[in-house]
Amino acid sequence: MLSRLADTVVPVFGRLDVTTDAGSGRITGSIIIANHTSLSDPAVVLAALHRLGTEPVVLAAAGLWRVPLLGGVLAREGHIPVHRHDPRAARALQEAQAALAAGRSVLLYPEGGLPHRKGVREAPPRPFHPGLFHLAHATGAGIVPVGQAGARALASGSPLEQAARVLTAPLRRPRLHVHVGGPLRLDSDLSQAQALAMTHSALTRAWHTAARRLAAPALPTGRRTSGPPA
Repeated sequence: MLSRLADTVVPVFGRLDVTTDAGSGRITGSIIIANHTSLSDPAVVLAALHRLGTEPVVLAAAGLWRVPLLGGVLAREGHIPVHRHDPRAARALQEAQAALAAGRSVLLYPEGGLPHRKGVREAPPRPFHPGLFHLAHATGAGIVPVGQAGARALASGSPLEQAARVLTAPLRRPRLHVHVGGPLRLDSDLSQAQALAMTHSALTRAWHTAARRLAAPALPTGRRTSGPPA
């Protein structure tokens, strides 16, 4: 439901294009990693993945479960709350392992929280937290990097700026771009530092492709720049 809702709502607020690397393969059953730049980018990423036939389990800040209506949807659909700086934090990885074992995809944001910067400008992904390494090492699941660009035009800045951008977005309909990179699998002999460097590089490439396509002139209505279906 959450993914379908995102795919319905996001086009009201912006113009979303989705592309994939050639030979990117299936996403289902993978650890999906995405860059995190604003409160709106989870919806943008979920909408893009829904178009590619994937509805992942999402690891998200536990505070969202306290939001009326949203919290109920998150709980019913089996999404996973992350309690940062809390003894319960390890439980999120255990639940993610169970989801992967059941054949679900898992979407996580390896940078952790949101960046502290102003404006809508794009910037490459920040350093990763080690949770991604531990999850991949424990499950052997493939990792799919998903770069997104443009979401800060929907919601970023101070609370007042965020409200203004959200309220005006249906009129402005800013361009949004999500690019799905080729999957990778970590060798068991890689150190944590090596694994995080490899995955960070892959996500940076996917983000760079999304940012570059976002900056390119818009295509005529009805045309999409998209690779083969994932």
